[in-house]
Amino acid sequence: MKIVIIGTGYVGLVSGACFAEFGWDVTCIDKNSERIKSLEKGIMPIYEPGLEDLVKKNVKEGRLSFSIDYAPHVEDADIIFIAVGTPSRRGDGYADLTFVYEAAKEIALHLKKYTVIVDKSTVPVGTARSVEKIIRAENPAAVFDVASNPEFLREGSAINDFMRPDRIVLGVENDRAKEMLKELYRPLYLIETPMVMTGLETAELIKYASNAFLATKISFINEIANLCEKVGASVKDVSKGMGLDKRIGPKFLHAGPGYGGSCFPKDVSALVNIFHDNGMTAKILESVINVNDSQKSLMVEKIRDALGGSEYNKTISFLGLTFKPETDDMREAPSLKIISALINGNAVIHTTDPQGMTEAKKLLPTSVKYFDDLYETCKGADAVVVITEWNQYRAIDLGKLKKVMKGNIFIDLRNIYNKELVEKAGFIYSAVGMPVSRQVREQN
Repeated sequence: MKIVIIGTGYVGLVSGACFAEFGWDVTCIDKNSERIKSLEKGIMPIYEPGLEDLVKKNVKEGRLSFSIDYAPHVEDADIIFIAVGTPSRRGDGYADLTFVYEAAKEIALHLKKYTVIVDKSTVPVGTARSVEKIIRAENPAAVFDVASNPEFLREGSAINDFMRPDRIVLGVENDRAKEMLKELYRPLYLIETPMVMTGLETAELIKYASNAFLATKISFINEIANLCEKVGASVKDVSKGMGLDKRIGPKFLHAGPGYGGSCFPKDVSALVNIFHDNGMTAKILESVINVNDSQKSLMVEKIRDALGGSEYNKTISFLGLTFKPETDDMREAPSLKIISALINGNAVIHTTDPQGMTEAKKLLPTSVKYFDDLYETCKGADAVVVITEWNQYRAIDLGKLKKVMKGNIFIDLRNIYNKELVEKAGFIYSAVGMPVSRQVREQN
């Protein structure tokens, strides 16, 4: 079976490499010629553990190729995936479908035989119907079906998520298309992956509802964390006590500086707009967004309070920049808003991140200083802030850290350290949703 993927971004490239690993003949198409040239040289446009090796392996074995040309590949394709970006539209939070519709028009021009066209991008309810109308308008003689197959890939573990998914969701309404898509995913039958076969609109909504629910769990536990600080409770223990209930589960109940990344912020906003378009109010989801926005501001206040009420002329070292570990993605990362606010308060910011610094330099104020070494980052600092839970920040030599710093403020926005251990090393410790240290109470 011949597979074509339109788009070589995060979803398109991971999906293409994984389908090729299944054994299918895959071509990834992108209009960005520089990106295609880089991919042909084995240079990845994104950081994702294991992706580079998987791409190189399947290119070498002849199952994966890259191109800027639609015509020869679309004509021969059995299944075409649209995996282009759907960013939030500026000003209103709607999903911008420009690239999806452009891809649909381009595909239509080159269809020569029966083909299944699949929306892989995260798109609002009704997009598959719109894609079908566009293709029929551009090429009335085309023989095709449109399906929806939303992705559920987590940055940092995308390959495992693709190869061992919790479920495959297929919105498909034609038996011929259904059988082709079932054959495509046949390699997953061996591990008995559940397959949800449903209508187009339902499949599209499953994706948004899933991400919105996970974002809701994050905002919920962050709001509980803020209450914990007021009443002297531990959000770690609250989360553990909640998560042991099988109806709730422990995942996404980790308090922190709020969610970010390429999915949750735009998908929750897009779903709110889908509610509005249908004459409804998304009261819970609007609160989720508000809590997440305010959480970042609360983290600025937390850092400020730990410094005695002001960040003026204080050197603050940030460990991590990306919205989560094992990615170079800086989109909607909490660090952006938090660091910018502190700079506005005349703080001196030192930062380090294993993968995110290149992108961060495009997004943060030019006064930010970047370092490759953790201890160099913290040299002479008044405070250190752990904002991304990379593995290399989980076992810092606290004695060495204390020696290179000027101050002794340790702010753990991911709650990955033991309070007693950090305080024993001579630090004043501050975390999210945890009882405030006696030293912090006394200095304020």
